[in-house]
Amino acid sequence: MILMKASLLTDPLPNHKVRCNVCAVRCIIPEGNRGVCRTRLNRQGTLYTLIYGLTSGACADPIEKKPLFHFYPGTQILSMGTRGCNFRCPGCQNWNISHDAPDEFGRNMEALDPVESARLARKLGCQGIGWTYNDPTIWLEHTLEAMTEAKKLGLYSAYITNGYATPEHMDLIGPYLTAWRVDLKGFSRESYKKISGLARFDPTLEMTKLARHTYDMWVECVTNVTPTVNDDEETAHGIARWIRDSLGPLTPWHVTRFHPYLELSHLPSTPIETLERFVEIAREEGLKYVYVGNVPDHPLEDTYCHGCGMRVIQRRRFAGAKASLVDGKCPKCATQIPGRFQMKIDPTTGERRPILFS
Repeated sequence: MILMKASLLTDPLPNHKVRCNVCAVRCIIPEGNRGVCRTRLNRQGTLYTLIYGLTSGACADPIEKKPLFHFYPGTQILSMGTRGCNFRCPGCQNWNISHDAPDEFGRNMEALDPVESARLARKLGCQGIGWTYNDPTIWLEHTLEAMTEAKKLGLYSAYITNGYATPEHMDLIGPYLTAWRVDLKGFSRESYKKISGLARFDPTLEMTKLARHTYDMWVECVTNVTPTVNDDEETAHGIARWIRDSLGPLTPWHVTRFHPYLELSHLPSTPIETLERFVEIAREEGLKYVYVGNVPDHPLEDTYCHGCGMRVIQRRRFAGAKASLVDGKCPKCATQIPGRFQMKIDPTTGERRPILFS
């Protein structure tokens, strides 16, 4: 059952039209129509979200799976998603939930109150809650209530996002959201158009800077390196320079392997050599923490101290297998490793305890 709830961040327009300001598309929606994400309906000049309190799935995951490598490693996050998306990525791995046809929308969904979802995370022994699978920006009314409750419970919260939000959106979530794991899908209008269906990518860059510098969220970036689309060295240099100059050289960047799917099934999987070259370029540009993703057991899944080069976290299959950090510092040279490592929440007592690794 769809629970219609009035949307946040709207502007009324003449003739019962409404502008939605939840994401950077800023749809102008005539009466009786929906926005690009298909999840917001204009009914007689009032815009309603159709996904509040509805989830397409929830799963307790290692935080490393998001991927977030420098954000409370070794903890569990309750991952949740809904339906719809403001992008139209032709190779989307979650197409079945991101791009429902309008007449199918709302099917195969379960009701879950946002406040109760945060409580569920704690009940399941997770240290945080995150929104993923489809883009969380379009789920604002739901995620805002859930992250507010999560903060009260001492849990962290994370957006796994394309970053296509608005400053107004960031103002609402900024006091509560603790991690912003953002996709940087390319570094040109051409590549972004091919990958997302939208040519503008400056909103993603601007919102990511806000997340990092204005709201002090922990930020990690991901680029799915797609053959013939965004796998050129100019793109690698451009993204690496932007991360270095706009977020800082200690910001983690994950360069992940593309696998053919849907409308991009004709493309090959990314050669591992291409990913390793991206890492080389990023290091040339001054980035200290660059990871290879979607290549199980690759040595560049591990974290190496930027001070002395010692391996301080070893990962295997989305998990922190071994860590030798001491209060977030390298045990060999005492360099502070960037990130948030220190504590987790005991689900039974609510106490904050040091993170331990096996």
